[in-house]
Amino acid sequence: MTAEAAILTGELTEGSALPSVRALARDLRISIITTTRAYTELAAEGFIATVPGKGAYVLPLDSALVREQLLRQVEEGLQTELDAARRAGLDREDLIQILDGLMQAEHEHI
Repeated sequence: MTAEAAILTGELTEGSALPSVRALARDLRISIITTTRAYTELAAEGFIATVPGKGAYVLPLDSALVREQLLRQVEEGLQTELDAARRAGLDREDLIQILDGLMQAEHEHI
């Protein structure tokens, strides 16, 4: 699970300290540059704040930010599946029927 997903799902809550860039890079066996870039992106998107000498912490989630991030995830997922549907020769009605079926099945499991 990505840090962004962990924050959005509440696994990482407001004020949670994140591992240092070096510790995370070591634990994941990736470059410090890659880890730094990820933290920079999370900060730019408003998920974390970095306090010099103290580390990185999860910021409180703005409900508008959460909604925007979730909508972006849905759009990206739908675009991927739309591309697959086109390759399969499915039209709009086929897709609506599939989506309705999935939503009905989900509703029945609740």
